[in-house]
Amino acid sequence: MKSFKKFLILLVLPLLAFSAVHKFYVSVTNVNYSKKDKAIQITSRVFIDDLDKLLLERYDLESQLDTENESPLADEYLEKYLRSKFVIEVNDTTASYDYIGKKYDADVVVFYIEVPNIDLEAIKTVQIENEMLMDLFEDQQNVVHFKFGFDKKSFVLIKSRTKGMLKL
Repeated sequence: MKSFKKFLILLVLPLLAFSAVHKFYVSVTNVNYSKKDKAIQITSRVFIDDLDKLLLERYDLESQLDTENESPLADEYLEKYLRSKFVIEVNDTTASYDYIGKKYDADVVVFYIEVPNIDLEAIKTVQIENEMLMDLFEDQQNVVHFKFGFDKKSFVLIKSRTKGMLKL
């Protein structure tokens, strides 16, 4: 009987371990300055399944991103959401940005954003506020990497600290 209990525990324990698997919620954003284009160029990588869930819960849109059945409204709602949760400030002033679009890369959506007509010499600070998916996932982390010439800095933004700043 004792052997049977040990056997049962050894059989069930690994199954319980897998049921407690916790998904890690993260996005990665790269912020760079392009001398050639005189622009701040930004890419942001976010998991497709997280965005599908977001669009369903927030806009009641079954987006089915990166499938043959992707909703024609998906890009419009993604841009709308991005503009409400992603803010760029240059020298303490909110900068307007162009949403260039998105592409799919394996299991992530890569967003392309650009702040045009920026003179590198005039930049004193660049601040990114990134609250994407924080309204959906309590433990969402948004990593931001700045690279302006030789100046590099990275931040992990969380719900209680949603802004990161690079001082030049």
